[in-house]
Amino acid sequence: MIDTGSDFSGVGAFDQALERLGIKQNKVFACDMDKYARQTYIYNFGEPANYPENVYDREIPKKPLGIYMTSPPCQGFSISGKREGSILFFNSLEFIQKNKPRYFIFENVKGLLSHDKQDKNAEFGRTFQEWINRLGGKSVNGNPIFFPHDESVPYHIYYQVLNAKNYGIPQNRERIFIIGIRDDADNDFSFPKPIHLTKRLKDVLEKEVDEKYFLSDKMIEGLIKTGDKSYINQDTQASKVFSEDRESPNICAGTHGYANGYVETTIGTWRTHEDGKGFRATEDNNCPTIPARAREDGSGQPVIKIGAIRGRNPTNPLSIVSGLPTEQMLEINENGTSNALTTVQKDNVVVIPANNLKGYDLAEEEEDSINFSVPNSETRRGRVGKKVSQTLDTQCNQGIYTKQRIRRLTPLECFRLMDFNENFKWNVSDSQGYKQAGNSICVGVLSAIISKLKL
Repeated sequence: MIDTGSDFSGVGAFDQALERLGIKQNKVFACDMDKYARQTYIYNFGEPANYPENVYDREIPKKPLGIYMTSPPCQGFSISGKREGSILFFNSLEFIQKNKPRYFIFENVKGLLSHDKQDKNAEFGRTFQEWINRLGGKSVNGNPIFFPHDESVPYHIYYQVLNAKNYGIPQNRERIFIIGIRDDADNDFSFPKPIHLTKRLKDVLEKEVDEKYFLSDKMIEGLIKTGDKSYINQDTQASKVFSEDRESPNICAGTHGYANGYVETTIGTWRTHEDGKGFRATEDNNCPTIPARAREDGSGQPVIKIGAIRGRNPTNPLSIVSGLPTEQMLEINENGTSNALTTVQKDNVVVIPANNLKGYDLAEEEEDSINFSVPNSETRRGRVGKKVSQTLDTQCNQGIYTKQRIRRLTPLECFRLMDFNENFKWNVSDSQGYKQAGNSICVGVLSAIISKLKL
C-alpha cells in the first residue's frame, strides 16, 4: 500500500495507471476544480475522503507521500513573480518542498519546453528552465548540479518527451514528463523504451455510431476547400469536384490506384500581365517570385492547380497505345476545372487539402484520422494522421472518413485513444466528455513510467 496524492486529478488517469499495475494505494487526497471532471471521477472511483476543489486551499499532509502526481498549466508563467498561472507551478513546488514525497511526476504539453523562449540559441524557454532549476536541486537527467538554485528542492529529476504512439496507443500525442526522486531514495530511473505499435486507429472505432457525429455539408465544405476554391463532395462514392465557375464530372472520392488516377495539385503563381502570362509552377520545390503587392487581376498570387496522376508514356505522354512503358505523370487541367478520374475503387480515400508540396493529403477509409480544426485555414499543416489519431484536444476536432462520409470521433473512441479501461464510464454531455479526454493523460504511458519506479 502506497500513500498517494494528486493535483489536477481530472477524471483519474493516475488512478487507472496504478490499478493497471496492480498497485494498491492509500489515496490521501485528489484535487480538481472542474465540477464535471469531479462528477466523472466520483462516478468511477468514488469520492475520496479528502477531495478539495482548489489547490490554493489544499492542506499539505505532514507525512511524506509515496507518489505525488501533478500537471499544472504553464500559461501566464513569469519568473519575475508568482502571478496568475505561474502560481499553479509554485503551488506544486511548495507541496514538494513541505511534504517531501518519495517520488513526484509532472506532466505537461511539449510546448512547455519552448514557452517564453527569448534567446533562439537557448536549449529551452525560460519557463521550463525555471522549472528545472527549482525541481532539480541534486541532478538533472543523471548530471549532478554543483550550484543549485537557492530555492530548489533536493531531488534528482529526469525529463523526457514521450509520444503515446510509442507505447501501444494509436494517438500521436507528445507530452513532457518530469520524474523526481528524493535524495535519500534509490536514485535509479530510466524512461520506458518505446514499443512497436500494433494497435491501429481503426481498432478503437465503434461499429455503429449515431448520425449526430457525422459532419454537416457546411463543415465539410469548409474543410475540403483548396486554394482555387474547389472541394471534394463526399456525398457519393463517385463524387465530384466543384469550382467557383463550373462543375467537373466524375471525380472519385478516393481512388488509391495510380493507374486509375487520383486528385493531384501543383503549386505556383499565376501571371496575366505583360511580363509573362500563364501558370508558373514550382521548380526544385521553390515557389516562383511572389510580388510584394497584389494586382487586381490576381496575377502573381500563389495558386493551386488541380489535375490527375495517370500512367503515361514518358516520351509521348499523349499516346494512348497500350503496351508501351508508362510512368505516373501529373496531368494538369488548364481550364480551371479538374480532370475526370475513374470511379474504379481500390482503397477508399478522401483527399484533404494541405499546406505541403503536394497540396493535399490522403486519408484512407477507417485507417487515418482527419483534423478539422480551423476548417477555413489555408496554412494548416498535418491534417491527416496515418494509422493513428492526432493529438486529441478538448473539443474533439478529430474525425475519420467512413462509409463515404466524414465524422467526428465519439467520446468512447476518445477515451479509448487515451487508453482508458473499457469499464470506464461517464455521465456528462459529449462536449464535457471530449474535454475530459483531451485534458487527461494517456494511461498506458503513465503506467509505463510508474512501473520504472522502485516502489
